[in-house]
Amino acid sequence: MDELIRGGAEPELRLIETLGWDGARPLREERHLARMARGAGALGWRFDGGAARAVLREGRGSAARLRLTMGADGAFEVTEGPLPVPAALWRVRVHPVRLSSADPWLRHKTTNRALYDEARAALPKGTDEWLFLNERGEVCEGTITTVFFDRGEGLRTPPLSCGCLPGVLREEMLETGAAREGLLRADDLGQVRLWVGNALRGIVPGVLET
Repeated sequence: MDELIRGGAEPELRLIETLGWDGARPLREERHLARMARGAGALGWRFDGGAARAVLREGRGSAARLRLTMGADGAFEVTEGPLPVPAALWRVRVHPVRLSSADPWLRHKTTNRALYDEARAALPKGTDEWLFLNERGEVCEGTITTVFFDRGEGLRTPPLSCGCLPGVLREEMLETGAAREGLLRADDLGQVRLWVGNALRGIVPGVLET
């Protein structure tokens, strides 16, 4: 699988991590850097964790959203922006394009994400997020979020085998026992309680629109 990633990497490709800065430190820093290191390993790039930690702290002030990227040369760049406004609820719809669960790019957070960016830019008015399905009709993820659901047996999230990014919030919730893995088919979306979330926004209740 790493060979497929390396062979299909464009020269301008960059790894991405988006994380919060609370005014004193990056939030969930080690989880974000561990994921970036895994992506670098898959691409055959050298990853310097010390350099990443240093650049995340350069000239930081009040709470902010940080976007850390890394290129094939191992150099890091950070851009800073405002934290997202907390939301009480997100309205979600199923996107018409299906993902391939076998696509190795879905396991890594990179700039090779045109489908997600274009879908997000085309969100219908009043809709906050798309939900993507795979070729088997299983729910995978959102454009910028992990999907969580509860059918009365506790919080679940789709397994990576569906075609999902290993989200940082997802990883944390699985490790702490706050959630477990479980399959969710499109036909069952109306029968479960839904949430979407990521490390920057936390977990937000979702309402399915049709």
